[in-house]
Amino acid sequence: MAIDLASERVVTLSGAVNYLPKLRGERQPHVATLYRWAQRGCRGTRLETIRVGGSLCTSIEAIQRFCDALSGDADRSATGSSL
Repeated sequence: MAIDLASERVVTLSGAVNYLPKLRGERQPHVATLYRWAQRGCRGTRLETIRVGGSLCTSIEAIQRFCDALSGDADRSATGSSL
C-alpha cells in the first residue's frame, strides 16, 4: 500500500520518532533507525516513505502498518485502526 497524502497524517522521519514507544532506557528510537527501516527494512518489511520536496516522510498509518507486519497482525491493519 502506498502513502496517500490526502487521507494519511504525513510526518518527516525525524518527527515520526515521536510516535514510537520509548525503548532501551526510556529513549526514543534514533531517526537513523527509521531511515534504516525505510531503506533496508526489518525482518523483510520496509517502512513506507514518500519524498515531499527534499524531505523523506512517512505517515502515522504507515508506521502502524509496519508494526502490524512485524507483529504478524495483518487483521489489525485491515480494520483501519491507527496509532
